[in-house]
Amino acid sequence: MTSYARAVIDLDVTGHRINRHIYGHFAEHLGRCIYDGFWVGEDSPIPNERGIRLDIVEALRALDIPNLRWPGGCFADTYHWKDGVGPRESRPAIANTNWGDVLENNHFGTHEFMDLCDLLGTDAYVNGNLGSGTVQEMADWVEYLTRDDDSPMARLRRENGRAEPWKVPFWGLGNEAWGCGGNMSAGHYADEARRYATFCRDHGGNTLTRIAAGANEGDLEWTRTLMKSVTECAGCTMGAEPVYQAISFHFYTHSGTGINTEDAAGFTTEQYYATLAYASEIERLIRGHVAVMDSYDPDGRIGLVCDEWGTWWNVEEGTNPGFLFQQNTVRDALVAGIHFDAFHRHARRISMANIAQTVNVLQAMVLTDGDKLVLTPTYHVFEMNKGHQDAAQLSAHVLEVPAAPVASTELALLSMSASTKDEGALISLTHLAVDDSLDVSIDLRGRGASVRRARVLTGDAPDAFNAPGDNPRVAPRPLDTTLEGGVLRLRMPPHSFATIELDLS
Repeated sequence: MTSYARAVIDLDVTGHRINRHIYGHFAEHLGRCIYDGFWVGEDSPIPNERGIRLDIVEALRALDIPNLRWPGGCFADTYHWKDGVGPRESRPAIANTNWGDVLENNHFGTHEFMDLCDLLGTDAYVNGNLGSGTVQEMADWVEYLTRDDDSPMARLRRENGRAEPWKVPFWGLGNEAWGCGGNMSAGHYADEARRYATFCRDHGGNTLTRIAAGANEGDLEWTRTLMKSVTECAGCTMGAEPVYQAISFHFYTHSGTGINTEDAAGFTTEQYYATLAYASEIERLIRGHVAVMDSYDPDGRIGLVCDEWGTWWNVEEGTNPGFLFQQNTVRDALVAGIHFDAFHRHARRISMANIAQTVNVLQAMVLTDGDKLVLTPTYHVFEMNKGHQDAAQLSAHVLEVPAAPVASTELALLSMSASTKDEGALISLTHLAVDDSLDVSIDLRGRGASVRRARVLTGDAPDAFNAPGDNPRVAPRPLDTTLEGGVLRLRMPPHSFATIELDLS
């Protein structure tokens, strides 16, 4: 069966720039993300450069990833950075009590992470320890990384083999302070964030974007407390600029029964639709946080960062429950499509987002099995969508669309966004129907256009995934389109994601 949808895009009506950092990534010391993921060690038979796995570097470079968040997550607030510098054989092992209660040998530390960022060509987002650390410890880490003189921390960095400072644009002031980062109240954390931010200095030419640890999902009171703290601080003497420049929130997708309660594959049709309806809630959450932020900061000086998002399913059978290794299916790819459309629509305030996580954990881009590497369906959404990075929003509206009943509401079965840069445009479409095809008609207004390339991503079932050693079941393929009289027409198969690249005249 085939349904019908109608949409319009004004190619000459541009909005805010879509910050490329919306396409950010996250690498925590969790399961096989770092070890056996990014890091295999210099003695590994797997091709590597200074211990960093090169096939993963190659795969991620193809995504133009703009930033990488590290070392956590919950791990960040138990991590003491001096344990991870100096000769590897001299670094102390610690217990990773958050994830699997395994020993962490600290072979992958500050220098290795910055080396990874250099190989990826990406910006560093370092998450500091506000939970179990000290203000001095965090301030010293900033100095170690970014100062270029003979200060104590700059001298220590040189002793450890790095002469020049690095650029570190993004700095996290703890993580999930309402939970694993200290079980704090919003007011107590706001005071701590302001204090820590004060002592995280800009050294030399490095300017920090300090990111306060924000709300769990839709906790608007947490956001309100942080905004009030940073904009109405009586006695603050730091000048007109906010002491931190962004606040975060976290949002994980499931089918409504909670994280880590259902399987990544083998789900029912009801679970499929419930998951996509839950993913669509990201729009409502963003609107709520933006409304609160606008009431304190109408000029939009403070960014909103979703630095953990993605699906969270049961771990795969036979794997360590603390390692959060899950399969990645077409359903996960559609969740990503829904999220990116929402991020694009709110580009005025959303300054960064980070998928959780990049390798072997939760909604990963890449899964490894020994020397084999698998590109997941979610990876392909990032690749197909990368043209939105630093592009200008386009006015895009779905006018007519079928819907599916989910609980007490209805789920629209088409999500769309569009952007323009360099005399071209990119349209993204996420079709959610589990069984039906969708004929889409898009009225392109304001400028002439021609189709440069159109691709679609789907599988033979919504829980299709790619496995090591097999031909990929889920990979982009060409999509047939027609463009006549300014109307773009295409047919999307069930449970699919598509992008159409246009040349504009």
